[in-house]
Amino acid sequence: MCGIAGELRHDEGPADLAAIARMMDELLPRGPDHAGSYSDGVLGLGHRRLAVIDLSVRSNQPIVDSELGLALVFNGTIYNYHELRRELIARGYRFFSDGDGEVILKAWHAWGEASPTRLQGMFAFAVWDLNRRCLFLARDRFGIKPLYWTQDRRRFRFASSPQALLVAGGVDTRLDPVALHHLFTLHAVVPAPRTILTGVRKLAPGHWLRVETDGRYSEGRYWSLDATRPVPEPSEGEWLEAIDEALRAAVQSHNAIADVPVGVLLSGGLDSSLLVALLAEAGVGDLHTFSVGFEDTPEEAGSEFHYSDQVVARYRTRHHRFLVPNAQVLRRLPEAVDAMAEPMFGQDAVAFYLLGEQVSREIKVVQSGQGADEVFGGYFWYPRMQAETEGTPLERFRRHYFDRDHDEYRRLIDPALAGDDHSSALIAERLAEPGADEFLDAVLRLDVTTLIVDDPVKRVDNMTMAWGLEARAPFLDHRLVEVAARCPPALKLRDGGKYPLKVMARGRLPDAVIDRPKSYFPMPALKYVRGDFLAMMRDLLDSRACRERGLYQRPYLEELLAAPDRHHTRILGNKLWHLSLLELWLQRHVDPLREIP
Repeated sequence: MCGIAGELRHDEGPADLAAIARMMDELLPRGPDHAGSYSDGVLGLGHRRLAVIDLSVRSNQPIVDSELGLALVFNGTIYNYHELRRELIARGYRFFSDGDGEVILKAWHAWGEASPTRLQGMFAFAVWDLNRRCLFLARDRFGIKPLYWTQDRRRFRFASSPQALLVAGGVDTRLDPVALHHLFTLHAVVPAPRTILTGVRKLAPGHWLRVETDGRYSEGRYWSLDATRPVPEPSEGEWLEAIDEALRAAVQSHNAIADVPVGVLLSGGLDSSLLVALLAEAGVGDLHTFSVGFEDTPEEAGSEFHYSDQVVARYRTRHHRFLVPNAQVLRRLPEAVDAMAEPMFGQDAVAFYLLGEQVSREIKVVQSGQGADEVFGGYFWYPRMQAETEGTPLERFRRHYFDRDHDEYRRLIDPALAGDDHSSALIAERLAEPGADEFLDAVLRLDVTTLIVDDPVKRVDNMTMAWGLEARAPFLDHRLVEVAARCPPALKLRDGGKYPLKVMARGRLPDAVIDRPKSYFPMPALKYVRGDFLAMMRDLLDSRACRERGLYQRPYLEELLAAPDRHHTRILGNKLWHLSLLELWLQRHVDPLREIP
């Protein structure tokens, strides 16, 4: 796991190595173990390494193969790199390292634009072809690894975070009106290629991008998710067996491909608890597990220790439990916002940030349960959508998911930026794409390929990598997701959702963990806003910077401030927190850098 950056000039000038150095400094937390750079006239690459596979200097990056005329920077982990290496050796390729990065480089030489289809794992990489004088970039199927870029007539730049591009300079930091609409409608999800900043774009999951020295570029999709029933359709028992086999294989591969120990972020929910059980069953000993909890409020408990402790007791893991007081949450909140590549409304972002700090003191790699709810239908809004009998697919989705309908958004935002109902248009288009048999097939496909990318997946990557901690998501192994996507929604939604996982867990986990009501990573202070947290948000929204920005309409703000505990979204986010978080993110990331040329 690492941070990558680079620049390709379009005006025949030399790459700006000082700008690349600034980007590398910004990416230091993502890769504290080694820094490297490479230049070839118009092209410059930078890399920060977190050493997890092949800890020797042979896998330091950028990786340059002078025989093939290629240079590579790569962020991520390739779980099938041993098999690919053997296949490439059989084709005559010679290797000088034992890592997965060099396998990507050789795979590009062997298969070109088709090479990402051969990779199993999470990745964002860039290959410079010295002979063809072109730059090729690709991102994994679910966007687990980030890849941002910016371009003007003089140059193309890319990096693992928008902040790295910002410190390089020359970025248009005006707010993108379409992205702003998505942000406040889809709880901070801004689907690729947009970001909240007009001048920064991101490569879509499952896509590649080729950039030429003259500024021309082409983009292609190398993977899409099929959500139709196979013919003949498997029986229920065959579905459950296929899912069981695919998940066990994913958990084992996500553990085995590392030259350092791998732990588990154990929330106490079904998903992470099942990871612990499957790792123990696979023979992993001395397993580190980590849990975090916060102060209770009258409405909600702040921890799930009651459940995680039962899993720890059953499997005798080496457990680390952290209880964080609200005063520390408030004090550390700006740090967590600094770690956000883009604004994040999920209240558990701060939780993951503080947990990541503690975990990184013990271990370098962890498995996380991210993706299980989206893949297997675990959220409460899925059955509500399914139960709808009237309206278009968009209407059935919007009633249970959108944070704000367009009329409310127009009351919130500066009329000059309000524009059209962009989110409705986007969601209607995505739900209508072919390759989904039922309405809920289309919903789950949308969630796992688009919405999850810029909410929980990005959140976990940002908050763990802020501490040089690699988080792996076995539930997003594409082979598992491909099986689950074709499974009938009724089977996934049975018994309150995630039925295939509950069947797997029965006998492996305590019944109390399996049968508990679905909950969410608790962070009550950012859901039921009062006291010092309310004062902080009021100060932000009354600040000179916020007033001069003029983004929010004051009557709407005052309405939220008058009753901050009573304005929640359909999926139970706090609306005042949304407005405060965006303002804080802009003050921390954009305002101080406006003058950089």
